[in-house]
Amino acid sequence: MPTRHHSLFLLLFLAPAWLLAQPSALEVKLFNLPDVIFKKIDTPEGFEAAYELQIRQLIDHEDASKGFFYQRAYLSHRSFGAPMVIATEGYQRPSNRLYELTNYLAANQLDVEHRYFGASIPDDPNYKYLNLKQATADLHYARELLGQAYQGPWVSTGISKGGQTTIFYRYFFPDDVAASVPYVAPLNLELRDKRIFTFLDTIGSDACRQALRQVQVRLLKEREAVLPRLKWYAEGAGYQFTYLSLEEAFEYSVLEYPFSFWQVGGATCEEIPDAKTAALDVVLEHFMKTVGIDFFNDESMVNYASHYWQAGTEMGYYGYETDDFKGLLKALSGEPSAVFMPGKMPMTFEPSLVRKVYDWAQTEANQMIYINGGIDTWSATGVPPSDKVDALWFIMPGKNHGSARIRNMSEADRELLLNTLGKWMAEDVKNKP
Repeated sequence: MPTRHHSLFLLLFLAPAWLLAQPSALEVKLFNLPDVIFKKIDTPEGFEAAYELQIRQLIDHEDASKGFFYQRAYLSHRSFGAPMVIATEGYQRPSNRLYELTNYLAANQLDVEHRYFGASIPDDPNYKYLNLKQATADLHYARELLGQAYQGPWVSTGISKGGQTTIFYRYFFPDDVAASVPYVAPLNLELRDKRIFTFLDTIGSDACRQALRQVQVRLLKEREAVLPRLKWYAEGAGYQFTYLSLEEAFEYSVLEYPFSFWQVGGATCEEIPDAKTAALDVVLEHFMKTVGIDFFNDESMVNYASHYWQAGTEMGYYGYETDDFKGLLKALSGEPSAVFMPGKMPMTFEPSLVRKVYDWAQTEANQMIYINGGIDTWSATGVPPSDKVDALWFIMPGKNHGSARIRNMSEADRELLLNTLGKWMAEDVKNKP
């Protein structure tokens, strides 16, 4: 019979290559972290490895008996000595992506999907536990876990609703990171924040605002010709409209049009068709490229249900002014809100948290860098500059929700931002015990 050594040799010879591979130092650390499941994914250029993580999170961080869920995150690893950027998502994150700040800082990155979005949803979700205190506690626990492996300075960042998450995360856990960089992040104080109205009434030239309004009026006046076109378009695209009717979605889209025009910047003022003389199809094509109706279809209502819950309960949002369209709105009445609660549940907005965070941002929120676009509608409710805190504000002229980025800054502004971040990170390392 073969000896023990021969048996071991045969086992090694026949074993698959993956069984013989030695785990990396990072994999050993991940193996030893509680509540973390990981799998290797494609490695971005410039990194040593990348992993999709499943982090076991409590549904209620104050009561473990309520159960748990797994939160999806992505870890992109350069080295244990590099800083860490924690990307605080506001929605789902179905695949790994790098934030520009990660490359500017030559950092590792941990990108964390928001609870109740994408794959990060409990089996039986109770919206009671979808609140900012719980969502930021998720980030804090992820920070505690991965902080065992990455002990350099951490910087948090996020874009849009993810930028809001960055602000709230810093409010609840001010010592988790050396600095925070929210991009194009509103801090709404009401369910229908009136600062949005002021922005839309003053941004751009009088002629541009008038051209936008004329498009809205033309479409509403010619609804009998517009609605059949939208019906055929919706059927071709496979859109369903049961949460809102097609006519309601059309009117919401018309009201949304100037908000989207300035937010996404898909067209310039010069490209707005003359609503008095252009063919209806020309006006409609421009309108559909700028806002469209898909944002108000059933699929969108499902995908953004958790977002609307947060807006309608504690984060605030915006609504629509209708004074210019008296007699032209048939399906909507009053002053419509842009919040569409899951299952049409009633809105019970409580502004106390956002008002506390607003005051904190003005008086206590140090080591913050706010980046906003000068023509982005959401800049209307961005955190305003304050000389009472050690923070930076960049309002980028002519930039919108998608273009207000560090890479599009002037060289002087970019240098100021990165040098300031570097100083804060160095101070964080120095002050650690």
